[in-house]
Amino acid sequence: MQRVVIDPEVPADVASLFRKNGPLLYRFRTGRIPKPQDGARVPGALLGALGASSLLALGLTVVTGMPMRFLAPLICLYIAILAIVYLVRKPSPADSVERVLYWHSMQWQGRYLILEDFDYSARSLLGRVQQAIDFILRSRINTLGMLDSVRNSVMLPAEEWEIARLLTKLSALRARHGNLARGGRTPEVAAAMAPLERALAASEAAVVARVEALERYARHVADAERALVSQNQIDALRAHLPEYEQLVAETGAARFFAPEIGHLSEDADLLRRALRDSVLSAHEAFRYLDG
Repeated sequence: MQRVVIDPEVPADVASLFRKNGPLLYRFRTGRIPKPQDGARVPGALLGALGASSLLALGLTVVTGMPMRFLAPLICLYIAILAIVYLVRKPSPADSVERVLYWHSMQWQGRYLILEDFDYSARSLLGRVQQAIDFILRSRINTLGMLDSVRNSVMLPAEEWEIARLLTKLSALRARHGNLARGGRTPEVAAAMAPLERALAASEAAVVARVEALERYARHVADAERALVSQNQIDALRAHLPEYEQLVAETGAARFFAPEIGHLSEDADLLRRALRDSVLSAHEAFRYLDG
């Protein structure tokens, strides 16, 4: 399942909050506003402001003789403004997760993308992007620093954001294009839309190429991972090699098994070269991805 995609400029704690609450972000998009303090009563400051406005209205009625019915709309407007200000105020530590999330979602609007921003085709591509990135960042050769782990941690999230941003644009344009074409097209309209359809197809192909570049990088990382695991296993076997050599020597079986045991060192050397080549290939793929 795809996660929320976030602009790398968004602070890490806010980004983590967004990723954990994708469904809530969608509900905010559809107009839901969280209740103050999880449904608690309106805070004293707001009640005080409402009381002050009521006293002010009463005073104006007495001084000016203006009927209350003329002041009522102004009071309602003032109350509504106060309520909106309260709802969008900066959250305090005592606020609910929902209110904190709502405030951040307003503050960082346009800097995060949820699943509903993508059409079916775009979601599939986004899933491939996130799968490749997750594998690279969690790989052992990355955590061991055999890749450029620092650049990976910066560049790969930026690439995820850029691809996701392009996919949302593609999704929106495809939806609009489909709506325009609904209900049939005359030859004239079809001719006018043909260049736009080619532009959409070319743009999608360019995004797919970026996705495939990420996947190639992930495959090279996977090759290096397998070589590393195999090398570690062979090295563990070599550590016990003297015990095997002693055993075959004592049993008089050296003439039968010495050549086979000797191949262990050759296998280890081959795996070391394979690991080195795999890491070099991953670095090459990274440079290609980096443009």
